[in-house]
Amino acid sequence: MKENILIVEDEERMRKLIDAYLKKEGYKTLEAKDGVEAVRVFDSNKVTLIILDIMMPLMDGFNVCKYIRKNSNVPIIILTAKSEEEDKLLGYELGADDYVTKPFSPKILVAKAKALLKRYYPEDNSNISNMNLDGVTINELSHEVTIDDKEIYLSPKEYDLLLYFIKNKGIVLSRNKILDIVWGIDYYGDLRTVDTHIKRLREKLMDKAYLIATVRGSGYKLEVKR
Repeated sequence: MKENILIVEDEERMRKLIDAYLKKEGYKTLEAKDGVEAVRVFDSNKVTLIILDIMMPLMDGFNVCKYIRKNSNVPIIILTAKSEEEDKLLGYELGADDYVTKPFSPKILVAKAKALLKRYYPEDNSNISNMNLDGVTINELSHEVTIDDKEIYLSPKEYDLLLYFIKNKGIVLSRNKILDIVWGIDYYGDLRTVDTHIKRLREKLMDKAYLIATVRGSGYKLEVKR
């Protein structure tokens, strides 16, 4: 597929720098200098990934992220000068998929974007299949998730979590294991990130939330209600 990456950054120099590095890798880009423009550009274009600054005029990145998550599961990488843990947790809670703190290497940012695109839009469809569990169906080709034939919208991380649980049905998965597999072994975030995403996933699963059971003192597992 053809990627179309939206860069949302109020500092023009930084925005143009990111744009140049992405275009060097062959990606198409769109730009927005504030949150309001970001929403307008997003609503008017097919966007496959968003690089989103937090501190912006008119509408900050958190509110942009919140708006997008109500309408789309497009991958989001948050950019910010803030390094406080609570800000990162809020970003993840709102549905962001990765977090980069300024100052950063543009090459690292592009690598993160490339990895996220590859994970969310796989090119190898040879082993694609639909999986169904108690009325919850996952289409690995389209990344569509339905509950009793009604589509629900998950963020990429929520989707990865659900897929990981379904592929390991009945197995107790520790928070550390989930963090390593879903976020990657190079991720140094807090274990609460796992709890936050599972809470959001359960909310979206509605009456199917029982599928993800808490195993006290051990972690979580996916089980079928009998």
